[in-house]
Amino acid sequence: MEEHDKVEDLQNQDNEEETKAEEVEVIDEEDIEVVTENDPDEEMQAIIDEKDQLQERLLRLQAEFDNYKRRSEKERVAERKYKSQDVVTDLLPVLDNFERALQTEVAEESKGFVDGIKMVYNQLVEALENHGVEAIEAVGAEFDPNLHHAVMQVEDETVDSNVVVEELQKGFVLKDKVIRPAMVQVNK
Repeated sequence: MEEHDKVEDLQNQDNEEETKAEEVEVIDEEDIEVVTENDPDEEMQAIIDEKDQLQERLLRLQAEFDNYKRRSEKERVAERKYKSQDVVTDLLPVLDNFERALQTEVAEESKGFVDGIKMVYNQLVEALENHGVEAIEAVGAEFDPNLHHAVMQVEDETVDSNVVVEELQKGFVLKDKVIRPAMVQVNK
């Protein structure tokens, strides 16, 4: 019986060796790399080309980043410069109403009240001027579509052509930006 066990052990060892040999052959077939000799000049040229491509890519990325930084800085400056634009835009109708109120006739008994309104109006105008808001001068000026909004035309022989004759609503600029163009009447 011992001999029989020995024979079985030998057969098992032979089977294991065959299996290992097959596995090695399979692994060897998958992992075989074809080794070819490359010309050293070709390899060097490929490395130089790759380096040039990477350098060009780096330069483009650097240029894009520089443009981004400039654009961001420009936006921040504009944001700071025009930070009060929304508030000013909301206050312009209030300023218009003050001006209309001050154009009405004043009775002697309400003169003190009107003087108080004038003081509040002057304070409002001064506060707006401190923030860079200025009224657009329109009457007598040459019509400029960037500053004026023509709503009417008249024919007046005493005034040159294309000159603002009357201002119907004041226009305003914040620093160098037009917030509201002046609504005007222009001579033909």
